[in-house]
Amino acid sequence: MRHQFLAVLLLAQGPQPPSTIAAPPIAGVIAQGTTIELVAYPVQGTEGPVGMPDGSILFTETRADRITRVDLQGNTSTYVEKSNGSNGLGLDPKGRLIAVQRAPGNERVGVLHPPGSVVTLADRFAGKPFQRLNDLVVSARGGVYFTDTQGVYYLPPGGTLMRVAQGIPNPNGVMLSRDEKILYANNKDGEYMLAFDVQADGTLANRRNFGKYRSLTVRGHKDPLLAEDNGADGLAIDNEGRVYVATNLGVEIFSPQGQHLGVIPIGIWGGDQFMLRKPQNLAFAGPDRRTLYTVGANAIYRVRTLSQGFSKRAK
Repeated sequence: MRHQFLAVLLLAQGPQPPSTIAAPPIAGVIAQGTTIELVAYPVQGTEGPVGMPDGSILFTETRADRITRVDLQGNTSTYVEKSNGSNGLGLDPKGRLIAVQRAPGNERVGVLHPPGSVVTLADRFAGKPFQRLNDLVVSARGGVYFTDTQGVYYLPPGGTLMRVAQGIPNPNGVMLSRDEKILYANNKDGEYMLAFDVQADGTLANRRNFGKYRSLTVRGHKDPLLAEDNGADGLAIDNEGRVYVATNLGVEIFSPQGQHLGVIPIGIWGGDQFMLRKPQNLAFAGPDRRTLYTVGANAIYRVRTLSQGFSKRAK
């Protein structure tokens, strides 16, 4: 299996991504032959998807510096015109759009929408500006966990910013478990997703390896994203507590205990070649939250799932 995936990663990608692919079955997650559908291509950068209450999904068009909405029919429209270099997105309990914003010289975490509510929540830690903010998750109480190259931070509702984890070589996506007692964090330079116990004050304890990625780093690959790390990026969870992670291989899925359940490859077989479209991030959306969207490689895909995205938070 490892050699098969290595071959996948080494194949050249065509300029136009495929429109559909039949997904492999994963018990409780996806049925045999389910179609993975191309929704939009090309778009100007892809990051930070978050499902909206009406079933639509928002994502960040990073190079266009805007937030874009995809409706249930797959139509795209501008949701926020200027996003200050936004990357990861989330919704707080008030329905406000929270973003990690990383415009050069103006990196911050703050409310981006609706108009009139725009505010900076944090723009530095211990007197120093952030260094390449990345992803976030908003708790049911409105606390915000987010990452930059220095580690994981927590901003309690109305409280003081804390750095709650450091020493992770290349931190990226963060996600809370259903009961918010565990925080998951991706390490793009590691073999394992990390897990931490969330304490009553929001701090983290008991750092441990949670699940081992199947993704590979392919040294010397012409795509530097595949050559430099395992690609572990955005995270999502479902109502059964399974954890979904975007990596170089596609969407890797873990049980709540960290068992690797399978991979949803994002791409298509063409003759004897598989054309990989590496996902950067992912989120459940749709009226029933049974549609999994992935964004990456300037393309947006979606697939209907047997599982249901977690319904007690936006993500």
